Amino acid sequence: MSDSRLKISNNDGVTLVEFIDRNILDEANIQAISEEITAVIDQADTPKILISFSNVDHLSSAALGALITINNKIREKQGQLHLANIDPQIYEVFVITRLNKLFNIHDTAEEAHAAFAG
Repeated sequence: MSDSRLKISNNDGVTLVEFIDRNILDEANIQAISEEITAVIDQADTPKILISFSNVDHLSSAALGALITINNKIREKQGQLHLANIDPQIYEVFVITRLNKLFNIHDTAEEAHAAFAG
């Protein structure tokens, strides 16, 4: 997976997903990212996924759409998704689109990690 756009690691049963790209705007890239995260979800019985946006400066609306799809897939398997380290400008988009109500968003990955139940 040398062309991976993600850094995926496992910590106490929680899968941490980090982005390599600062800008997640390109349709093909978003598709590849979605597929990679979906593969992680498919492998888990009850996926616990923490997505960190610490490197990310820009997200397109297509990226937000992909996040919603990922969230739905995780919920279908009774899993949990938490987001962390979202840049204030990107967070603004979550607020405008009311996605801050849909997603569990935390300031830091540590806080998000602590928020996973059992």
